[in-house]
Amino acid sequence: MSAMKRAEGAGGQEPVRPVDPVDEEATATATVDARGLVTGWNEGARRLLGHPPSEVVGRPAADLLAGAPAARAAERFGSLPRWSGPVTLRHRDGRDVVATVLAHRREAGGGGTEWVVVCPVARPSRPPRDDSLVTWGMVQAPCAMALYDAGLRLWWANARMEAVVGLPQEVMRGLRICEIVLDPQAGVTEQRMRTVLETGKAQDVQVPVHLSGQARARVWATSLAPVRDAGGRMRGVILAAHEVTEGHRARQRLALVNDASVRIGSTLDLARTAQELADVAVPQLADFVTVDLLPEIEDDDDLPTGAPPSPVMLRRVASRSVLPGCPEAVLEHGAVAAYPDRSPAAECLAIGRPVIREVNPGIVERWADQHPERAERVRRFGIHSVLAVPIRARGITLGAAVFSRHRNPQPYEQDDLLLGQEISARAAVCIDNARRFSRERRVSLTLQRSLLPQGSSRQNAVEVASRYLPASAEAGVGGDWFDVIALSGARVGLVVGDVVGHGIQASATMGRLRMAVRTLADIDLPPDELLTHLDDLVNRLSAEAEDAGGTDGDIGATCLYAVYDPVSRHCTMARAGHPAPVLATPDGAVEFLDLPAGPPLGLGGLPFEASDRVLPEGSLLVLYTDGLVEARGRDIEDGTDVLRKVLGGQDPTPEGTCDAVFRALLPHHPADDVALLVARTRAVDESQVATWTVPPDPEAVAGIRQDVCRQLTAWNLHHLLFSGELIVSELVTNAIRYGRPPARLRLVKDRTLICEVSDAGSTSPHLRRARVFDEGGRGLLLVAQLAQSWGTRPAGGGKTIWAELALRP
Repeated sequence: MSAMKRAEGAGGQEPVRPVDPVDEEATATATVDARGLVTGWNEGARRLLGHPPSEVVGRPAADLLAGAPAARAAERFGSLPRWSGPVTLRHRDGRDVVATVLAHRREAGGGGTEWVVVCPVARPSRPPRDDSLVTWGMVQAPCAMALYDAGLRLWWANARMEAVVGLPQEVMRGLRICEIVLDPQAGVTEQRMRTVLETGKAQDVQVPVHLSGQARARVWATSLAPVRDAGGRMRGVILAAHEVTEGHRARQRLALVNDASVRIGSTLDLARTAQELADVAVPQLADFVTVDLLPEIEDDDDLPTGAPPSPVMLRRVASRSVLPGCPEAVLEHGAVAAYPDRSPAAECLAIGRPVIREVNPGIVERWADQHPERAERVRRFGIHSVLAVPIRARGITLGAAVFSRHRNPQPYEQDDLLLGQEISARAAVCIDNARRFSRERRVSLTLQRSLLPQGSSRQNAVEVASRYLPASAEAGVGGDWFDVIALSGARVGLVVGDVVGHGIQASATMGRLRMAVRTLADIDLPPDELLTHLDDLVNRLSAEAEDAGGTDGDIGATCLYAVYDPVSRHCTMARAGHPAPVLATPDGAVEFLDLPAGPPLGLGGLPFEASDRVLPEGSLLVLYTDGLVEARGRDIEDGTDVLRKVLGGQDPTPEGTCDAVFRALLPHHPADDVALLVARTRAVDESQVATWTVPPDPEAVAGIRQDVCRQLTAWNLHHLLFSGELIVSELVTNAIRYGRPPARLRLVKDRTLICEVSDAGSTSPHLRRARVFDEGGRGLLLVAQLAQSWGTRPAGGGKTIWAELALRP
């Protein structure tokens, strides 16, 4: 107390630490090597026998023994893991000292073995039956097992403690716990005992302890409680230990199974799922794990339901080791190798259940004949126990997982087999799901790509480039599509759409919508009307899906449709819930076109609105799906800013623009499908277009025929004079006779010669076959016979009848 007060008065800054009750020198400790020479001698040993270290270290330990019984006891040291008993020692002054010693055998630092011999310098006398300390300890202890005094020296132990440690109480009395049990975890328990003495609070500790004579470490739950006398003064620590090995292992197995259920199958990628199985098993279950699958698993071939044919061919898919770089592995990932019948992997597949095999020299020699490299790895790393588990799901054999131990000295047991089987079964289901998903994904991708445009469209209005990138394997194939449709009058239709959802159903729906757009575009519907008809189709498809499946069959989609006329350079656009297109003009300006958004397809009954824009020649019109600018961890505004920046420094070609956009916005595989369509606009030169106003007088037809002949001659199209003159005559005559003024004739020289006659009438002509004595009805039949194609379309409150003739004979 006075020392504490002096410390406080000296400054008051340093907290006063309690005096350590453990006197290290109260135990005489010596170490003896395998040759019987003393290699260590502490101060406690000097106090016991009087010899300083300089006189003892390096000398035979037998020189310290006195009497024949002691010599016979020394002879037994080499054959036992631990020895205890009374010995007679010779003091430096020549007298005999009778002491009870405890000798532990342990691994020496440089290899070999050595002995640690401990003995209390002053053994406490045996307490009388009415000793107060024993009484207080027995009354206050949670379970009477062992009692330590304030110096953390064992005072008393019950019969159960003697049985567990394997030593009688007389041998242990006066020794610390780390001297009784030569295991590093004993030091953890002693540190908690110190805490009990310092704080007066009970402590609980659960540690694995490898006791002498036991094959493996056992887990002990230890309770430590302070022992006080009647005045409240700390007198010692009482210890109660309960073995909880089986419960501890059961909790570990349960935790590993739970971990496997969370970590295995996080994706639908087959290789990653197999790697997750290997990662979960190391190091809890194995020091080295390999996962090998049948090569057919990645093909569309049917997998075997029973044992695969011999020799078993397996592909290495995953591996994991406690050692960096997985040096135990012989095969690289992706390599295929044959496994002999007696190998653990082939054996477990042959019998259809897990197997445990001890790796002994005979087995290694047999492996050396068939696979010398594998045998060499087994010898080098000391693999001693192997557990092989077949990977099966839905009655189908997928492969095998092999768990090996070389750092963990314990061989595999039945509990380990059940655990390996449990986590492998979980992985098997996930691997099979990934395999089936991969097959469906391949089918979906094949269907998706077959439904997208397979070549360039026959048109000169725009120069186009496109890209389609399917989503990652986790998301599945979606329903994004694009199309370029050649229209009458040298015009072109550009369309980009996105069906909600993923999988074969989304791809099939996409194909139906694409064909519907082509059909509606072929009858020259304006963009807003086309989207209205497409909206009706989506509603019908939803109703059909609901009727067929009896569930909610809602189908959603977005679409953007644009029609560009290279003669007038007008572009008419409408969208249904789709991202707005981007226009990059030759002067470097980039603009997201402000089109009315319109509702997504499938809502029904809501109108769509078209917008018209004159595009400078050489402009880039960029149409895309939302997967291009939307991504995890990136706002859509950030995506559009990057797109704007890329188009601002545009490559002069659509192909280069597509590459630049993908590099900037999609450095990794996207989480959603992406469709991109880039169109560079062209314009028809004025010299390639001729226009005439048609008077509402039949006599004007002759003059128009002459004008057309002169124009065809100027274009060097002499071979089209007859057919062109006849077609123009029939179309103009019909416009005068059945249409409403004003009427206009236009010739356009493009990929074909286009003849267009427009009037204000809304009645469209129909092709019919005239009877023998009919005076009319043969005009359109002649047009159909002479023209490459012909048709009619609405135009500005009226109609346009057109016909195309091939430029080459």
